[in-house]
Amino acid sequence: MTKENWTIEIKPKKKWLDIDLKGIWRYRDLYYMYVKRDIVTVYKQTILGPLWFLIQPIFTTVMYMFIFGGLAGISTDGVPQPLFYMAGIMLWNYFSSAFNVSSNVFTANAGVFGKVYFPRLVVPLSGITSNLIKFGIQLLLFIAMYLYFYVKGASLHVNAALLLFPFLIFLTAFHAMSWGLIISALTTKYRDLTQLVTFGLQLFMYATPVIYPLNAAPEKYRDIIALNPLTPIFETFKYSCMGCGSFDWGGLAYSTLFMLSTLFCAVIIFSRVERNFMDTV
Repeated sequence: MTKENWTIEIKPKKKWLDIDLKGIWRYRDLYYMYVKRDIVTVYKQTILGPLWFLIQPIFTTVMYMFIFGGLAGISTDGVPQPLFYMAGIMLWNYFSSAFNVSSNVFTANAGVFGKVYFPRLVVPLSGITSNLIKFGIQLLLFIAMYLYFYVKGASLHVNAALLLFPFLIFLTAFHAMSWGLIISALTTKYRDLTQLVTFGLQLFMYATPVIYPLNAAPEKYRDIIALNPLTPIFETFKYSCMGCGSFDWGGLAYSTLFMLSTLFCAVIIFSRVERNFMDTV
């Protein structure tokens, strides 16, 4: 077969930043298949199925109400405790789920990656998309709770910052994916790092205003918590729909720049590791 009759030509990557964006679009059917697989297989052969998407945040909210609202007495800025905790849990669940999918890209898909070529970024992108559907289901639960407390006369204030909601989800998704890709690249050589990351993610939640408003944190720690790039996201969301927390354009700009720079580094590291990860994974 002559070169003129070739339909596909595979070439080695020559540049240090060589991302196959056209390939990602060309393999969009595979992307949709991965999204469907992630949604269908998670709770396949379970009794309650997709109801687990609702059961988990409900039970977590009840536990937080008992421990943090009851025993610890942490303020929720006058917002009903179930609503305040549900708002934080919903966002955190999406971040942690998207992070876990991205951080296991190489180890969880080594069998597939070693047999067939396709743009590897399809896998983490499909992961943040499939978890977005799970997030949407939990968002409906949050809206139902919101309407209940609003009708009951709770002091809730929606404002124009709610228009930033899609952007907040975008930031959350790509923060999770960029951090996850870096961890995924590192764990191809250092497997015990997985245990450290799992433990660290649990601790990181307490450095994020999930179960408390930023203004309830001790003043000497407030500036440190504000350095967390997720803090402006959680604070803006709670401010936009409930009137609690704080809204700061500077904080959102910081979170955005942090995400872009981290994502840039993550894609570079990911693209370099994917060339020879099969030798170490």
